[in-house]
Amino acid sequence: MIDTAILLAAGAGTRLRSAAESKPLCPVAGKPLIDHAIERMAAAGIARVIVVTGYRAEAIEAHLSARDWPITVEIARSADWRQPNGVSALAAAPLLDGEASLLAMCDHLVAPALYARMAKAGAGDGLKLGIDRRLGHPWIDPEDVTCVATADDRIVAIGKGIEPHDCYDTGVFAVGGAFFDALMELEAPSITEAVRVLTGEGRAGIVDCSDLDWIDVDDPRALAAAEAWLARGD
Repeated sequence: MIDTAILLAAGAGTRLRSAAESKPLCPVAGKPLIDHAIERMAAAGIARVIVVTGYRAEAIEAHLSARDWPITVEIARSADWRQPNGVSALAAAPLLDGEASLLAMCDHLVAPALYARMAKAGAGDGLKLGIDRRLGHPWIDPEDVTCVATADDRIVAIGKGIEPHDCYDTGVFAVGGAFFDALMELEAPSITEAVRVLTGEGRAGIVDCSDLDWIDVDDPRALAAAEAWLARGD
C-alpha cells in the first residue's frame, strides 16, 4: 500500500490566469486547488505528500507553511519549471528513498477514492495509470486531454490526440523506481515520454477508475464545472 504522494504544483497555468496568478492557489468553491488535493489525499489514507513547486514557488510555499495539514507536507523545488513536467517529478525522487509513490497533478480535482484505489494498486514492475473509459465526458477537453490506448491491463499508446484510443489519462499514477530511471534517460524528461518508455518494455499498467470522478481544472470552463461539482456536495 503506497502512503506517499508527489503533487506537481510547478507549472505556470497560463490558461487559468484570468482566475488566479498561481493555479495551485486558484480558489475552487472557496478553497485553493492545492488544499483540495492535499485534503483529498489525506482522506484517501495518504500519510505524506511531497509538493513540487516552481512558478511562484514562494507564494505557494508560504501558503503551505501557514496551515496545519492532516498529513505530512514536504517541499521540493523544480530545477526549472519551464522544462517538461518530468523535470519537476525528478525533483521529488531524492526524497522517496526508492519507495513507490503516487504521482498526481495539483490542478486535478480528484475523488479521494481514486487516490485510494491507486495507492492500493501499487506501481507493479514499473507504473500504473488511473484511466477513465468514459469517452466524450462533458468535463473533458478533447484538445488537451491525454488519450490512452490499452490492451488487457497494459498501456499500448499514450499521447494527446492519438487515434485510436479507448480511455483517458486521469493524471494519477502509481510509480516506482523504473519510472524515474526512464525520466533520467530522456533528454527532455516528460511524464508522457517516460510512460512511453515503460510501455515499450511492457511495464506500464492501468487501473480502471471510470466509476470515480475527476476533473482537470485547467481553464475557466473547467473551473465552472468543478465549482458545480463541489456545489452538489460530491
